[in-house]
Amino acid sequence: MRAIIVAAGMGRRLAPYTDDRPKCLVEINGRSILERQLDAYRAAGVDDLIIVRGYRKESIQIPGARYFDNDAFRENNILTSLFYAEAVMDREFLFSYSDIVFRPEVVRRAIETEGDYSLVIDRLWHEAYVGRLNHPVEEGEVARVDDGRVTLVGKKTMPPEEATGEFIGLARFSAHAAMQMRERFHERKRELLGQPYGRAPRFEVAYLTDLLNDLIATGEVMRPAFIDGGWREIDTVEDLERAKPIIDW
Repeated sequence: MRAIIVAAGMGRRLAPYTDDRPKCLVEINGRSILERQLDAYRAAGVDDLIIVRGYRKESIQIPGARYFDNDAFRENNILTSLFYAEAVMDREFLFSYSDIVFRPEVVRRAIETEGDYSLVIDRLWHEAYVGRLNHPVEEGEVARVDDGRVTLVGKKTMPPEEATGEFIGLARFSAHAAMQMRERFHERKRELLGQPYGRAPRFEVAYLTDLLNDLIATGEVMRPAFIDGGWREIDTVEDLERAKPIIDW
């Protein structure tokens, strides 16, 4: 199984920890976010590891990993970053943001969920937002699930109280899904470069969820891989401090 980790961004909200390193190399109790993520992948049998680098890319050196570099990371966002690795999106793969930590069983849940698109969605997502002041609940990548299908996903796509859960930034895409994603990405890029796409003001700064919602709207079926906790996002200094007493994975 292959995993593509998008680790190009600057992580401004984790400053000063990110002044001299990418967000994924910030440490939680002596081990970096990326190290913890890679250990979870390996424990779940995922050993073909691809990392999309950008900010301070030379700092990311992982034995056995392969790299694609997004040197324009200041001008784009997660969706475009992912497609720097398009050459290896020719088969089934897992995808993850680089600022999350998760247990191996979360990876296994993504792998074992049937369907071409498997999006990991935390049903207990509200618990992580209790006392979380610098990343309010309105910033969560919420998801709605109807009749076993994800019907909408992304930041500010619905009121939080209408969400089934939160998309954690970990997903599995089949070879069919990867093909559909590639085709739709290039189609929209030709049509919309410099113009709004989904909830993004410009195509270049779109999120992965903008592409997923586009595909949902045209009939692609996305399945929820439900979890109940077992992960954390490290987006702010507050998140980092709150993670230290609880992260053991």
